[in-house]
Amino acid sequence: MPQILIKLIEHLQADDAGMPELAALIAKDAAMTSKILTVANSSAYHRNQRTVGLEQSLVSLGTDMIKTLVISESVFQTFNSFPHSASTDLRGFWKGSLTTAVIARDVARQMEYPHVEEAYLAGLLHNVGRLALLATAPKEYAFNFTARDDEDLCAVEQRTLQITHSEAGAWLIERWNLDSFLADSVLYHHEPITRLEAAHPLIRIVRLAHLLCCHEDQEVAIEEAARLCNLDGEKLEQIISNAARQVEKSANYLGIDLAGADDIVAPAAYAPPMVDPVQQRLSEEVRNIMLVSEMGQTFARQHGEAGLLEAITRSARILFDLENAVLLLENPTGHALHGVSTGEGQQRLAEFVIPLNKGGVVAQAALERKLAYISREGQALNVSEEQLFRILGSDSMVCLPLVANQRCLGVLIGGAPAWQLQALQKRERFLQSFGTQAAASLETAMSERGHAKRQIAHVAEEYREASRRVVHEVNNPLSIIKNYLSVLDSKLARREPVVGEMSILNEEIDRVGQLINGLADLQPTETSRVTDVAKVVDDVLRLFRATDFVPASVQIVVRMQEEPAEIDGDADMLKQVLVNLIKNAIEALADGGKIEISNRGHVNRERKLYLELVVSDTGPGLSADVLANLFSPVQSSKEGAHHGLGLSIVHSLVKKMQGLITCRSGKTGTTFEILLPAKGSTSQLTSVTTRVMDSA
Repeated sequence: MPQILIKLIEHLQADDAGMPELAALIAKDAAMTSKILTVANSSAYHRNQRTVGLEQSLVSLGTDMIKTLVISESVFQTFNSFPHSASTDLRGFWKGSLTTAVIARDVARQMEYPHVEEAYLAGLLHNVGRLALLATAPKEYAFNFTARDDEDLCAVEQRTLQITHSEAGAWLIERWNLDSFLADSVLYHHEPITRLEAAHPLIRIVRLAHLLCCHEDQEVAIEEAARLCNLDGEKLEQIISNAARQVEKSANYLGIDLAGADDIVAPAAYAPPMVDPVQQRLSEEVRNIMLVSEMGQTFARQHGEAGLLEAITRSARILFDLENAVLLLENPTGHALHGVSTGEGQQRLAEFVIPLNKGGVVAQAALERKLAYISREGQALNVSEEQLFRILGSDSMVCLPLVANQRCLGVLIGGAPAWQLQALQKRERFLQSFGTQAAASLETAMSERGHAKRQIAHVAEEYREASRRVVHEVNNPLSIIKNYLSVLDSKLARREPVVGEMSILNEEIDRVGQLINGLADLQPTETSRVTDVAKVVDDVLRLFRATDFVPASVQIVVRMQEEPAEIDGDADMLKQVLVNLIKNAIEALADGGKIEISNRGHVNRERKLYLELVVSDTGPGLSADVLANLFSPVQSSKEGAHHGLGLSIVHSLVKKMQGLITCRSGKTGTTFEILLPAKGSTSQLTSVTTRVMDSA
């Protein structure tokens, strides 16, 4: 449905695009739905989990890849429209698909089927096999495409094509490798009712929805199918009435004219559409411009070279339908191409080298900065090129030089079947444009890396600042140790067990050591630790409650959610953050009050998933001047030997954990809201990629 494509593009350009709204829009287009589901369940994204629903698939893909898929698919649909659509009126098909989808969704709700969106999807795609047969055999199937969808049509299809549209649709959906009975529901939507008594609910739902959509002269079959779904006649009438309104509403929203869709007759004969070669060439150029522009924006949003390199290879695989893709970058001397590991199973690439002075098709393509097509058969290959064929697992390759400002930064090698080389050659201008855009983004990333190296000049100042902060932070565990020694002394005098106190003393002594050792690491190596927030909160409160830190007039309340609260971050850093915040809150409640520590669940901020942790108190609040400079290292206004560094350190630690912190304060108290990266949301560079980046 080309009408939906403009809506999708407009929605994706909005910064506040929501996944539920996007999923609802994409679900109205069978081709777009197919594309999203296929990629989300491919080896590049599939994580052995159920991703049948569109919204789950969109979340697993991420906004950038969704935009890539939707824009590319939309351009192909707009300028290379569905085969033979000029000679076949699809209005009746779309009306039937939308109607069946809406009915299937309502039936699923009545049956309390847990996957309502899956039922809608099954209804929308239940006749996708008819599109497949039309595209595959237009002359033989053009007349049957507009025929009524019933058992007689299946018989004709079996006799003329040796396959029914139900079988074709199920075969197509099975290729998506979904952990679902979606393909079965398509396969059996013409089965006799008596065979489906013990079938899966989704199969029965789609069978009933199809009957209700084509309900003429099928009252008996509908009654039998309704009994299978435990529905009565009154509910069926309500569902049918609601479906008509919903389909009309969707058609109006998408700008689809369904008037007369039920009166369409089959064409007398198939006539291939006339194609203007000039218009076709213009459409191709416009498509390339749009896709290259979108690729540039996607590459610009990547963080670091590792993310950029992975985005380049993944985008190339999808846009050009490559079986695999690898990157080889020039070393600093420009004498060789070095492999780059951009995903799982590519570690050997980090040790792969092609000398540029030893000849070969790949080396020649890099030196001459020209696109090259390489076939396993019929070309003399050196050992390095034979290795590439084994790495890619393909029988032909395309070698795309990445050239920026007259300098070849490396090459992108894509693996493809031999029969696909001709199609790639026809898209040569687009391949070159993609290579230019990728090279420009890569050059920018390399320039940023050079800027980062220049920051070493500030190391001495950073050491001095770090020393001041360590001195401040060490005071926290030392104060705890001092208090526990007092508790230990009194317990030993009473001959009470002190195992718990000794354990805490050991922990705090270790923490002092870690803080001091931290001075030796100017740029500590990031680790992908997973921390249980609830456990850290319990550990911190155990420290405070077992000493004299918490006066009797101060109440501490903890509100944690039942589900696991895990983040990507260091537990010791989080512990330091909470110790500082709770200590400040206690000092603010000189006359007593309440401190609350709560987990508010997950938050999506700038397309990244965080866990929100809140520490609040009922103290007198902060003045506007203090609030304005809250996280700066200023002189403290509190009594005693305070250095005013506590909140500055908190801010620094939260940033190191790649989180965010805000503070709001008023007469009723002060609240600190901390957003910490949820488990799995923070990508880390592999050591292999780091070595490649350093050598480049």
